[in-house]
Amino acid sequence: MTVYLNGEYMPIGEARVPVLDRGFLLGDGVYEVIPVYGRHAFRLEQHLLRLQNSCDGIRLDNPHNAAAWTTLIQDFIGRQDFANQNLYLQLTRGVAKRDHAFPQGATPTIFMMANPLVTPTPEQFEAGVAAVSTTDNRWQRCDIKSIALLANVLLRQIAVDAGATESILFRDGYMTEGAASNIFAVKGGTILAPLRNHLMLPGITYDTVIELARANNVPLEVREISEAEVRAADELWLTSSTKEILPITRLDGRVVGSGTAGPVARRMLALYQGLKRTG
Repeated sequence: MTVYLNGEYMPIGEARVPVLDRGFLLGDGVYEVIPVYGRHAFRLEQHLLRLQNSCDGIRLDNPHNAAAWTTLIQDFIGRQDFANQNLYLQLTRGVAKRDHAFPQGATPTIFMMANPLVTPTPEQFEAGVAAVSTTDNRWQRCDIKSIALLANVLLRQIAVDAGATESILFRDGYMTEGAASNIFAVKGGTILAPLRNHLMLPGITYDTVIELARANNVPLEVREISEAEVRAADELWLTSSTKEILPITRLDGRVVGSGTAGPVARRMLALYQGLKRTG
């Protein structure tokens, strides 16, 4: 695997970051995950905008503008041996003496790597996956795509320990998102999407689903969704850059809807697949 680190390409086994890097010591950094289909970075403009928003959220100077990032990312994609890629990009505040305060003059660390993109098979989509519910006990800036993911790690492990794929998070009686995904519900043919705010990460796939629903006259409500509505939903899905749109067919051991992918999920996946082909 060829990776990118601070202006150089190298085998992953040769990549080294100093122990005083603030990403390593303090989790002081942000990241992006970009799906690549046929060597085309999907919705790159939106990913770069979210990266900028994350940088702004932690007061980190973005080392590149959108045009420079686009050139760098396209070059990086072309160096990989596989066309469909799961591209990971990470920025940290750089190397400095350990201190909570921002260092003066530190140069951000830039790292990129890619793995083959593995998305759900048609059989996995139809069968769906299991999820569990748990309390969202994370900080108040979940809209920042921070590398400090310990809270998400612990919440996702709750699902793993239960033999499930994802944890659905609730705060004050309302759904926020999944530990590593956004969550949608469907009731009576209407898609229910949680509000974008500081308590959830605005996923690019989340935005794409909403865009496709509005463009194709699929009933949609973007609002707070209560825990009771989630548990009574006809369909539940998780969405992410690597999972795309994946039905949740069991929640806390109980069957959701028919126990297989629902009609709205099937329609939205078909629209999403069409968008992938056209860019």
